[in-house]
Amino acid sequence: MGHNHAHGSNRKVLLFSFIITTAYMFVEATGGFLTNSLALLSDAGHMMSDSISLGVGLLAFTYGAKASDSHKTFGYKRFEILAAVFNGVALLVVSIYIFYEAIHRFADPPEVATSGMLWIALIGLLVNVLIAFIMRKGDTQGNLNLRAAFLHVLSDLLGSVGAIVAALLIMFFDWGWADPLASVIVAVLVLLSGWRVTRDAVHVLMEGTPAEVDLTRVRKRIEQVPEVISVHDLHVWSITSGLNAIACHVVIGSHLTMADAQKLLNRIEKEMMEEQIEHTTIQLETEANTHTENKM
Repeated sequence: MGHNHAHGSNRKVLLFSFIITTAYMFVEATGGFLTNSLALLSDAGHMMSDSISLGVGLLAFTYGAKASDSHKTFGYKRFEILAAVFNGVALLVVSIYIFYEAIHRFADPPEVATSGMLWIALIGLLVNVLIAFIMRKGDTQGNLNLRAAFLHVLSDLLGSVGAIVAALLIMFFDWGWADPLASVIVAVLVLLSGWRVTRDAVHVLMEGTPAEVDLTRVRKRIEQVPEVISVHDLHVWSITSGLNAIACHVVIGSHLTMADAQKLLNRIEKEMMEEQIEHTTIQLETEANTHTENKM
């Protein structure tokens, strides 16, 4: 229930952010062309990637909510992670494009309409602050899809700051290189954000151990449960952000009845919930069976 509630809240956050971002993207792109500012155009391009990523994020939340079926027994929740990969790669592509454009502008800085650039950047800053405030109401730490979109917005916010600083430097000191320099600084930040999001999303797709789960502690908690002799074939992974799963073999004494075994399973499931692991699959076996399997 908690996961579903957070899911709905995150979806609303993305919807509002998508509408605002898309609307201002057109304003900033038009302003960038009219003022001939790379800082504004790069920020507009970044906002376009934001708009696309937010749209993909919305699709992921909607599609990920579909119930499981015979073809997708875990449902479609992993679609959110695919969206996070898309967003991360989009950030990387945008940063590389900004680097490419900035190199040419360093060699031959064009004339920039600084007044228009400054006003558009100021409005962009306010818009990005508003979007960031809205998105902070969602689970930007626990949900990888929403965190990817939030990092897009933070990079946009920094892009607006860079454009403002560049406009002021050009206005007061006639430093034409400030425009491409601001773009390069933003591109570096965008590159770092894109790399982190992509890395974390690929880690989930590779079924790596969730960052918030200590595998050693999980093993010890299971082994400390009364009647548990040992644990092997232990695997912990994320189905999607905030939904972790565990599968393992637990060796118990052969004297336990079916009722005892069920109580033991219930105890382990409660222990795993405290370790932020919601989906539990445990195979119980006796020492005799374990030795037989090892010989085979």
